[in-house]
Order: sequence, then C-alpha cells, then structure tokens
Amino acid sequence: MEPLDLRKHPPRSCYTEFDGLIVMPRTIDKLRGRLPGGHDGGYFINGRIKGISGFLLEQLGLTEEQLTEAIAAAPDEESLHAWLRANVDTSLFPKLTHVMKKLTPEHAEDPAFFRDTYAETIAANPGLSKILDIVDADDRRIFNP
Repeated sequence: MEPLDLRKHPPRSCYTEFDGLIVMPRTIDKLRGRLPGGHDGGYFINGRIKGISGFLLEQLGLTEEQLTEAIAAAPDEESLHAWLRANVDTSLFPKLTHVMKKLTPEHAEDPAFFRDTYAETIAANPGLSKILDIVDADDRRIFNP
C-alpha cells in the first residue's frame, strides 16, 4: 500500500468500518503514515497512553509491527482486508465495535492526560462525551478550522 502524509489530511474517521469493525481503517491510515515516504502527522497507536487504535489491536491480538508489515506487503486495501480476515477472529468485531462506541475519557489509561490532549476540542464541543466523537471532532478542528 502507498504511504500517507497525515500532515495533509487526517486518518479516516473512527466510525469508518471494515467488515462492521470501526477504528480499523483509521488504524491502517495511521500505520500507512509510518511507511517510508509517509508521515504520521503526530498520530499514534500507543504513545504516552494507549490510543483507541492500540486498544483495538490489543483486543484483536495484533501488534503494531504485525499490522505494519501486512500493510507494507499488501498491494491494495482489499489484499490487506483478506490478510486481516485470515489473521484475526472476525467474530469479535460486533462486540468490539459496541465497546468502542461507548468508551469515554474516563476509560483512557490516564483520563487527565486524555482531557489535556483534547482540551481545545472538548472546550469547543462540551456536549461530546465519547472518545470516538472527541477524536473525530479534533480532526475536524485541526483540518477544517
């Protein structure tokens, strides 16, 4: 797959689905930003705290390295999807999607750090309470001010 420069645009929305599983397309985009010629734009899987992508990979039993290698080897997204279907338990997808849609900042490894990281977005969108909504709103704030 081709690398992405995530300084030019954000990764896909948290709600973009792969076989009914949310967050995976976003995770793929973040890792494409790490490929040679790409730029991660500051997006992370596991940084100071485990991100939503890190949580997803952990639940699926995948490492960042395994998925990055699969992305680098895949000629296109459909090939990567085939690899994912062969290497993870797809029966987990509905439950994981359900869980991730309910996560709030209090579920973060360090809720205070999460709130500090997204403080500007949270202040501008006080009605948002779910991690996925805050993360997507943060992308919109940064790329569509």
